[in-house]
Amino acid sequence: MSEQQVRASHRVRHRAERPRHGRAGRPAGRWLAVGLVVVALTVAGVLGVRWWQDHSNPAAIIGQRGTEFPAVDRSTLDPAQAKVVAVTAREFNSPGAGTKYAEGASEPWCADFVSWVMRESGVPLANPNSGSWRIPGVYTLQEYYASTGRFAPLGSYQPRTGDVLMYDSTSPFGQHTNIVLKSGAGVVTTIGGNEFGEVSIHTFALAEAPGIVGFGTL
Repeated sequence: MSEQQVRASHRVRHRAERPRHGRAGRPAGRWLAVGLVVVALTVAGVLGVRWWQDHSNPAAIIGQRGTEFPAVDRSTLDPAQAKVVAVTAREFNSPGAGTKYAEGASEPWCADFVSWVMRESGVPLANPNSGSWRIPGVYTLQEYYASTGRFAPLGSYQPRTGDVLMYDSTSPFGQHTNIVLKSGAGVVTTIGGNEFGEVSIHTFALAEAPGIVGFGTL
């Protein structure tokens, strides 16, 4: 074999052994990228399910969830407070759908529940915009209590049975409102409507619950 033929043979062998980084290598790179995306989406999905599970269970994120209506010493209550306790006990044991408390409207109904309980207890609210007993929004509810001199910010007031607790959007419930059943030593027991779709009771330390704005006093 001539020297020229030997050189040509070496060139052919070198090309055959050289790693391919052109088109033949691209599919492997694309599959690697797709695989990384799938892994990322799977992790995000697992975390998303974990977050939903935690945030769909109020007991896991705000105090202790009650399975029974709490014992309240009614001998210490005034007539309005006693009536609020009686009405909320009835609704806890036989709750209605949200539309019951919202005059048939399909909407977030925590403020509707508060409004309905107050009307049933003989201490109706007054919507500053319409004059109705029903105040469907938490912000308007706070406006109402402030306009009547009955709003107390968190930290400046010891809540009592029948007071209305109001929360901003950073609370576990989102923007929300419910009613104080018992209070003492910085711990409250509340009842609220539309707490993850239900009429629910929770007991928690005020200092440990995020998003509390203040109270509407009875």
